[in-house]
Amino acid sequence: MAALSPVFAVPSAPLIPIVGLASGFPVHRIFCVGRNYAAHAAEMGNTIDRAAPFYFTKPPTGLVLAGDTIAYPPGTKDYHHEIELVVALGAPAFRIPAEQAMDCVYGYAVGLDMTRRDLQQIAKDKQRPWDLGKAFEQSAVIGEITPAANFAPAAQTIALSVNDEQRQTGRLDEMVWSIAELISDLSRYYHLTPGDLIYTGTPAGVGALQPGDRLKGMVEGLGSIEVTIGPAA
Repeated sequence: MAALSPVFAVPSAPLIPIVGLASGFPVHRIFCVGRNYAAHAAEMGNTIDRAAPFYFTKPPTGLVLAGDTIAYPPGTKDYHHEIELVVALGAPAFRIPAEQAMDCVYGYAVGLDMTRRDLQQIAKDKQRPWDLGKAFEQSAVIGEITPAANFAPAAQTIALSVNDEQRQTGRLDEMVWSIAELISDLSRYYHLTPGDLIYTGTPAGVGALQPGDRLKGMVEGLGSIEVTIGPAA
């Protein structure tokens, strides 16, 4: 059979800038970890199931680079911010033990898991998937990637301010499941590959946003990211 050509072009994820390089990081998939900070789980009325982490996904085309203005999304009246450390994988992993999992990490970035909280809550109440609340256009904000050789997650501060008022703050060592544990656990269910991103969860302090709000998020040692919420789409 002759090679097929596409009948039209489709959107693709942007290349993520890498500190110190002219090349960009291509994105394959986006995995997100739910309830990985106990204080955030508590503020949402949930308890931690410490038996195993759980995940949801976002489309790679939902990725947007920090520094942009993003539209207030359709279908929601309760649009929330969630600041997160993002892990970028640079090697394959399948059924990898936790003690080897960090060898798969290419680098780290500051990210935002943007959430239509009212739609997520409706899904929870009806025991349905969270897709409408979590997986939409411009729902995964990310800054430039710092190679793993230049950053080692430990007890660094992670924080977010809105209009210069602090909303979220925590430490990376407050995560319920470590990065190595997350990679190892995910690799039991997926053939992880270079280009996969893992959003590792958010500390307490999430809250609603309005058009015109200015967000600034940071992880100590990785710098900061900024984004502005634009008018409704």
